Amino acid sequence: MTGPVDWLDTTAVEWTAEPEALAIARLDRSGVEPDGTPSAVAFPRTAAEVQAVLRGASATRTPIVPRGAGTALTGATTAGAGEIVLDLSRMNRIVDLRPDDGIAVAEPGVITADLDRAAAALGLAYAPDPASVEISTIGGNIATNAGGLRCAKYGVTRDAVLGLDVVLADGRLISTGRATLKGVAGYDLTGLFVGSEGTLGVVVSATLRLRPLPPPTATIAATYPSLAAAADASVALTAARIQPVMAELLDAATLAALGLAGAALLIVQVDDDPAPAEAVLKQGAVEVRSSTDPAEAAALLAARRQALPAIERLGRPLIEDIAVPRSRMAAAIRSIEEIARRHDVRICTLAHAGDGNLHPIIVTGRGAIAPAAHRAAEDIFALALDLGGTVTGEHGVGTLKRAWLARELGPDSHDLQRQIKAVFDPLGILNPGKAL
Repeated sequence: MTGPVDWLDTTAVEWTAEPEALAIARLDRSGVEPDGTPSAVAFPRTAAEVQAVLRGASATRTPIVPRGAGTALTGATTAGAGEIVLDLSRMNRIVDLRPDDGIAVAEPGVITADLDRAAAALGLAYAPDPASVEISTIGGNIATNAGGLRCAKYGVTRDAVLGLDVVLADGRLISTGRATLKGVAGYDLTGLFVGSEGTLGVVVSATLRLRPLPPPTATIAATYPSLAAAADASVALTAARIQPVMAELLDAATLAALGLAGAALLIVQVDDDPAPAEAVLKQGAVEVRSSTDPAEAAALLAARRQALPAIERLGRPLIEDIAVPRSRMAAAIRSIEEIARRHDVRICTLAHAGDGNLHPIIVTGRGAIAPAAHRAAEDIFALALDLGGTVTGEHGVGTLKRAWLARELGPDSHDLQRQIKAVFDPLGILNPGKAL
């Protein structure tokens, strides 16, 4: 091949500029439409091949967009004119599993659920489990610091990442962190890369923590007369000093999309005595059902994981991701309902109630996202900050929330983060226009 990226031929990395491949690689799951089409998609299989691409990109000042499974919900993996997509999905080996040390070493293209299943065969678990666990990759989870259903008790991706191998913008390969469960030598560069959305370097290997998670003792499904009442019930668990493995909240619109009835459903899973949680959840509930049957638990959690695909079938979604202090969750929900009325838009709200992470999903028609939806989103971001929260709990910033990031951080902190970006990527070639 010849053209503006023909230098890729010198890297020995497989790549393509076929229109069909470019059309797929330019988009993620956010609905963001980038300007133009990327020049090429490269498919490295080794860290050395990633280094070769970044050396060439640095020499030619070609922008690079790292990509995993393309499930990003903020535009973080969209790619436009003049950019090269670095598709890491073929770097998909679980390199090592060390049960005695409680760690795994995995490449960025490993599917999250595959790593968890490999750990389960050894009596362990990889705790982070985003709703996209069956399709999202370890690299993508690291890029956004993904959360998930179990994170209220076991933490988000950052809590499971011990060390990283990262290729910098100029092609240098560095290692950060360690392969031990404790270690405080030097600045925490590992934590800095987690959640950086591919703007500081390209992760080519991750050393991850595995845990011996006890099996759930019960899964409790509690229905309530309103979403705010269900949120209050979740907060009541905390007040009673009960720490569930997960507490997932679905509103009436989300339940309807799934073909289920009810005003609000709270799904709680515990791995100790369920009686105290059941007693708390019964207060104000319409119905409380508790089951120790793994099949019934799996069906409930499958319904939760299918919530977004079900909502997407209703129309084009604008998927938001705010987090507020748990004690302000009911107030946030009431305000989101008012925002929906004020802008005359449909909002389906689901939440990781155990940590105050809400996903108000604004559903519009099949075409372009309506201006009213964008206005509603702006009000939701403002609401999160007014309640002492954040504009993103787990999806990242991408392109959709850059303006609001500046407001959340403040000018001094925002400027400092831009300076950090310049240290790692002085030419600005790594995922330009994203995050900051």
